[in-house]
Amino acid sequence: MELIDQHTKKIMEGCKERARDAGLSFGNETLEYIVTNRDLVDLGPKNMIPTLYDYWVHDVEVIKERSRYELYPSNPYETVINTRPAISFYNDNNPDWLNVMIFYHVLGHIDFFKNNLLFAHTWHEDFEGQALSDKRYIAKLRSEKGRWVDYVIEFARGIDNMVGLYSVLSSLNRKENSVPSRLDYYFDVFLQKEKKVRSSKYLKEIERYNKACRDFPETSDPVFFADVATVYPEFETLYGRYRETNRIVPKDLMEFILENSPFLARDQNRWMKPVVEIVRKTALFFAPQIRTKTINEGWSSYWHEKLFLQDDRISGNEVGFARINAFVTALPFVGLNPYAIGMRLFEHVEEMGRTGKISHAFQKLLDSGQRKKFDHKDVLGQDWVFKVRENFSDFTFINTFVDQDFVDKHKLFVAGRRLNPRKKVWEYYIKSRKAKDYRQMLLDSLYHPPSLEIVEEKTAENLLYLSHRFEGKPLVKEFIANTMMGIEFLWGGPVKLETTEVVMPAPEPTGLAAFYAAFATDPFPGSSREASYRRVVYTMENRKLSKGVL
Repeated sequence: MELIDQHTKKIMEGCKERARDAGLSFGNETLEYIVTNRDLVDLGPKNMIPTLYDYWVHDVEVIKERSRYELYPSNPYETVINTRPAISFYNDNNPDWLNVMIFYHVLGHIDFFKNNLLFAHTWHEDFEGQALSDKRYIAKLRSEKGRWVDYVIEFARGIDNMVGLYSVLSSLNRKENSVPSRLDYYFDVFLQKEKKVRSSKYLKEIERYNKACRDFPETSDPVFFADVATVYPEFETLYGRYRETNRIVPKDLMEFILENSPFLARDQNRWMKPVVEIVRKTALFFAPQIRTKTINEGWSSYWHEKLFLQDDRISGNEVGFARINAFVTALPFVGLNPYAIGMRLFEHVEEMGRTGKISHAFQKLLDSGQRKKFDHKDVLGQDWVFKVRENFSDFTFINTFVDQDFVDKHKLFVAGRRLNPRKKVWEYYIKSRKAKDYRQMLLDSLYHPPSLEIVEEKTAENLLYLSHRFEGKPLVKEFIANTMMGIEFLWGGPVKLETTEVVMPAPEPTGLAAFYAAFATDPFPGSSREASYRRVVYTMENRKLSKGVL
């Protein structure tokens, strides 16, 4: 691994000038390295952060990926990490014209890291430098504590997918230990925890508040809370009591354990706290990238195509670009390509902004012919792509802009699969061309970790009580035992986990062919009965797991 030469660096600087002229923003300083495919395989398990702490799972992943590479060689073009300055890695066999395309793609990523609000907590951090310090600290601990360091890392990483990213982001706009405003309390605490309203009711309240802001911009809050007082007369009393207590609730399970674990508070175990903090800090740093895969890659693909085609340095290589760009951004009939979906959604946003379709007037139209002819010129239409880049995640991006016009334009559909017993093959067919079905398929593919809440009234010094908020997907049973064993170790006592599980009805006696045919469309093969749900509680005590029905 070595820095790019001055010739290639000059190409990169030229790309920066053109990208800034187009409206992208990023720091002046960047580092670019030339790497081999083997280097990329070795850095992959560490998320391309060379200074990340050592851990035996990383070594196992390297061995696995090396074996896979021997069987299925690949040639990745680039990768970029969100550090200060930004660091990017490039394959050692890229020609100059291809580097132009790749540099534009990388600059799109760097712009996204710098401007998307989900990355706000990373904007002023030198994560690579912090990671190096953490790596040295963990290496020092290993020399003193041995394998126990890896046990703590493993147990902490078992729950690092549930770190409170959005709580951390919201805290950036609040003073430390400040009391939430009446509006924050109403939406974040009162509706969700006190009243436990359904999602539909919660969204209606958000829309009602937005309407009050539109109709009464100067007095929106008083108007809104006047209606709240009518529906919930106890609201003001509860809010006053909440302000008086001003109790700071930990934002996620790892933070609660760090602050309240009797086991970690013992003098002989205090060394474990920094290790758990390192795992949590690392998880928080990478959490935005997991939630912005489609929009991030779409933004970079949108700009690498737009800027590359305007660059005079690629004259004569248009065919090569078309071939590689088609490979990267092609829409598959079956499966999902985040590059393709994201890029086309940004093109869709640009068109909607330019024609004034991002408006209430357009959304009210139901006639497909009128929607196609709608064109209210908007000179600021291009600005919409930058607003989306700044404020949206994968979920809001897909949920907002994947509409029927987008699905019809690109001839998208949801593919179904069924078994043909006679031919003994799987058959794929067009299951739906509706936007709501295609949108739901995209949303189902997104990263969505479970939501665990600490039930403090049931939590004591020797017991940690957790409640899983069921959102339609049960916990993966294979992971429950090991994860709870790790929590029990870090807490130092028994752990209870309340969750919801799906009760699968017993299949009715049918022929084998009919059973497999039903399996293709019925999640509970061979049964006409609907699935039911039940609330259960798992208990982990002395490394033994038991389950009871509530």
